Amino acid sequence: MRLTTRTNLAMRTLMFCAANPDRIVRKREIALACNASENHLAQVIHLLAQTGYLRTVRGRTGGLTLGCSADHITVGAVFRRFEAGLPFAECFSGGDCTCPLVGACRLKATLGAALDGFYAGLDKVTIADLMRDNTDLNRLLKIG
Repeated sequence: MRLTTRTNLAMRTLMFCAANPDRIVRKREIALACNASENHLAQVIHLLAQTGYLRTVRGRTGGLTLGCSADHITVGAVFRRFEAGLPFAECFSGGDCTCPLVGACRLKATLGAALDGFYAGLDKVTIADLMRDNTDLNRLLKIG
């Protein structure tokens, strides 16, 4: 299993905003701190803003901040938002499955249970949990 770049950037963006709660941050600042493309980051920011995880501010002094408390954003919810459209295996894709074993194979149920456990673990962790008492991460992401 491997995270998509978009999910990885979403987590980095949320952690960056959580590390700088008292200011509006700019996309460029996040891109520099997180070694990311501003264009790719723009797509991620748009999706995070649609879900309410980020609040964007337009204009010359604009940028973004967390749209809700870091205590209310679970890692599981963010991962689901960014990874849900991608089937874990071909047999999870519904009508597009061409696997000849699909009618008899028990792997799908096993993988499904493992994925449920994976997300259940991520649901217990918030952005605030990732930042709390993490001086090294806060130092890397804090502006100024």
